[in-house]
Amino acid sequence: MSLNHILQSGCAGKIRYRRPHERTGGSVMIRQAVSTDSAPYAIGPYSQAIVANGFVFCSGTPGIDPVTGVAPDGVEEQTELALRNLDAILTAAGASLATLVKTTIFYANVDDFAAINAVYARYMPDPPPARSAPANVNLPRNLLISIDAIAVLASG
Repeated sequence: MSLNHILQSGCAGKIRYRRPHERTGGSVMIRQAVSTDSAPYAIGPYSQAIVANGFVFCSGTPGIDPVTGVAPDGVEEQTELALRNLDAILTAAGASLATLVKTTIFYANVDDFAAINAVYARYMPDPPPARSAPANVNLPRNLLISIDAIAVLASG
Protein backbone atom coordinates (compact mmCIF):
# COMPACT_ATOMS: atom_id res chain seq x y z
CA MET A 1 0.00 0.00 0.00
CA SER A 2 1.53 3.33 -1.03
CA LEU A 3 1.74 6.47 1.10
CA ASN A 4 -0.52 8.22 -1.42
CA HIS A 5 -3.13 5.48 -0.92
CA ILE A 6 -2.94 5.96 2.86
CA LEU A 7 -3.33 9.73 2.51
CA GLN A 8 -6.22 9.43 0.06
CA SER A 9 -8.03 6.89 2.22
CA GLY A 10 -8.82 9.54 4.79
CA CYS A 11 -7.48 7.55 7.74
CA ALA A 12 -4.39 9.69 8.31
CA GLY A 13 -4.31 11.27 11.75
CA LYS A 14 -7.42 9.48 13.00
CA ILE A 15 -8.22 6.63 15.29
CA ARG A 16 -10.13 3.99 13.36
CA TYR A 17 -12.58 1.95 15.36
CA ARG A 18 -12.62 -1.80 15.20
CA ARG A 19 -15.23 -4.27 16.37
CA PRO A 20 -15.04 -5.25 20.04
CA HIS A 21 -13.19 -8.48 20.76
CA GLU A 22 -14.59 -10.74 23.43
CA ARG A 23 -12.48 -11.72 26.40
CA THR A 24 -12.99 -14.61 28.72
CA GLY A 25 -15.62 -14.00 31.35
CA GLY A 26 -17.93 -12.20 28.95
CA SER A 27 -16.38 -8.72 29.28
CA VAL A 28 -15.69 -6.81 26.09
CA MET A 29 -12.47 -5.05 25.20
CA ILE A 30 -12.51 -2.28 22.61
CA ARG A 31 -9.36 -2.03 20.52
CA GLN A 32 -8.80 1.11 18.46
CA ALA A 33 -6.22 1.22 15.70
CA VAL A 34 -4.18 4.40 15.41
CA SER A 35 -3.01 5.68 12.05
CA THR A 36 -1.29 8.98 11.23
CA ASP A 37 0.45 10.26 8.12
CA SER A 38 2.95 12.03 10.41
CA ALA A 39 4.79 8.71 10.80
CA PRO A 40 5.68 5.95 8.35
CA TYR A 41 2.66 3.84 7.45
CA ALA A 42 2.49 0.20 8.46
CA ILE A 43 4.07 -1.90 5.71
CA GLY A 44 2.46 -5.16 6.77
CA PRO A 45 -0.56 -6.59 8.56
CA TYR A 46 -0.18 -4.49 11.70
CA SER A 47 -1.26 -1.10 13.05
CA GLN A 48 1.01 1.81 13.92
CA ALA A 49 -0.53 1.53 17.39
CA ILE A 50 -3.48 0.04 19.23
CA VAL A 51 -5.34 1.77 22.06
CA ALA A 52 -6.84 -0.65 24.59
CA ASN A 53 -7.83 -0.38 28.26
CA GLY A 54 -6.17 3.01 28.78
CA PHE A 55 -2.87 2.02 27.18
CA VAL A 56 -1.29 2.76 23.81
CA PHE A 57 0.74 -0.11 22.32
CA CYS A 58 3.01 1.19 19.55
CA SER A 59 4.50 -1.10 16.93
CA GLY A 60 8.18 -0.89 16.11
CA THR A 61 8.69 2.63 14.77
CA PRO A 62 11.60 3.05 12.36
CA GLY A 63 13.75 6.06 11.60
CA ILE A 64 12.13 6.61 8.21
CA ASP A 65 11.06 10.00 6.91
CA PRO A 66 7.24 9.75 6.63
CA VAL A 67 7.15 12.09 3.61
CA THR A 68 9.88 10.53 1.47
CA GLY A 69 9.79 6.98 2.82
CA VAL A 70 13.60 7.05 3.07
CA ALA A 71 15.81 6.41 6.09
CA PRO A 72 18.92 8.56 6.54
CA ASP A 73 22.32 6.86 6.66
CA GLY A 74 23.43 7.49 10.26
CA VAL A 75 22.16 5.89 13.48
CA GLU A 76 21.81 9.27 15.23
CA GLU A 77 19.62 10.59 12.40
CA GLN A 78 17.53 7.41 12.31
CA THR A 79 17.13 7.49 16.10
CA GLU A 80 15.97 11.11 15.95
CA LEU A 81 13.42 10.27 13.23
CA ALA A 82 12.22 7.15 15.04
CA LEU A 83 11.55 9.19 18.18
CA ARG A 84 9.78 11.93 16.23
CA ASN A 85 7.67 9.28 14.49
CA LEU A 86 6.89 7.64 17.83
CA ASP A 87 5.86 11.04 19.23
CA ALA A 88 3.53 11.59 16.24
CA ILE A 89 1.87 8.20 16.75
CA LEU A 90 1.46 8.77 20.49
CA THR A 91 -0.02 12.22 19.83
CA ALA A 92 -2.51 10.75 17.34
CA ALA A 93 -3.52 8.24 20.02
CA GLY A 94 -4.03 10.87 22.72
CA ALA A 95 -0.81 10.14 24.61
CA SER A 96 2.72 11.60 24.51
CA LEU A 97 6.35 10.80 25.16
CA ALA A 98 5.72 12.04 28.72
CA THR A 99 3.26 9.17 29.29
CA LEU A 100 5.60 6.39 28.15
CA VAL A 101 5.96 3.50 30.58
CA LYS A 102 8.04 1.04 28.47
CA THR A 103 10.13 1.14 25.33
CA THR A 104 12.13 -1.43 23.43
CA ILE A 105 14.91 -0.30 21.15
CA PHE A 106 15.96 -2.79 18.48
CA TYR A 107 19.22 -1.79 16.83
CA ALA A 108 21.60 -3.26 14.32
CA ASN A 109 25.02 -2.60 15.83
CA VAL A 110 25.93 -2.90 19.51
CA ASP A 111 28.67 -0.30 18.94
CA ASP A 112 25.93 2.32 18.38
CA PHE A 113 24.59 2.03 21.95
CA ALA A 114 26.17 5.27 23.25
CA ALA A 115 25.09 7.30 20.22
CA ILE A 116 21.52 5.99 20.48
CA ASN A 117 21.42 6.74 24.21
CA ALA A 118 22.57 10.33 23.65
CA VAL A 119 19.68 11.03 21.26
CA TYR A 120 17.15 8.98 23.25
CA ALA A 121 17.92 10.81 26.51
CA ARG A 122 16.93 14.18 24.96
CA TYR A 123 13.38 12.91 24.29
CA MET A 124 12.60 10.97 27.46
CA PRO A 125 10.68 12.30 30.48
CA ASP A 126 12.02 12.20 34.02
CA PRO A 127 11.91 9.51 35.23
CA PRO A 128 12.51 7.75 31.93
CA PRO A 129 10.36 4.73 31.03
CA ALA A 130 11.46 1.16 31.60
CA ARG A 131 13.44 -0.05 28.59
CA SER A 132 14.93 -3.05 26.84
CA ALA A 133 17.53 -2.70 24.10
CA PRO A 134 18.43 -5.84 22.16
CA ALA A 135 21.37 -5.27 19.84
CA ASN A 136 22.66 -6.85 16.64
CA VAL A 137 19.13 -7.20 15.29
CA ASN A 138 18.66 -7.62 11.53
CA LEU A 139 15.98 -5.05 10.70
CA PRO A 140 14.11 -4.87 7.39
CA ARG A 141 15.21 -2.46 4.66
CA ASN A 142 18.70 -2.27 6.24
CA LEU A 143 17.34 -0.03 9.00
CA LEU A 144 19.62 0.72 11.92
CA ILE A 145 16.94 1.17 14.62
CA SER A 146 13.30 0.55 15.47
CA ILE A 147 11.57 1.56 18.71
CA ASP A 148 8.35 0.11 20.09
CA ALA A 149 6.58 1.52 23.12
CA ILE A 150 3.77 1.33 25.62
CA ALA A 151 2.22 4.50 27.00
CA VAL A 152 -0.76 5.37 29.16
CA LEU A 153 -3.42 7.67 27.82
CA ALA A 154 -3.12 11.19 29.16
CA SER A 155 -5.68 11.78 31.88
CA GLY A 156 -7.93 14.73 31.62
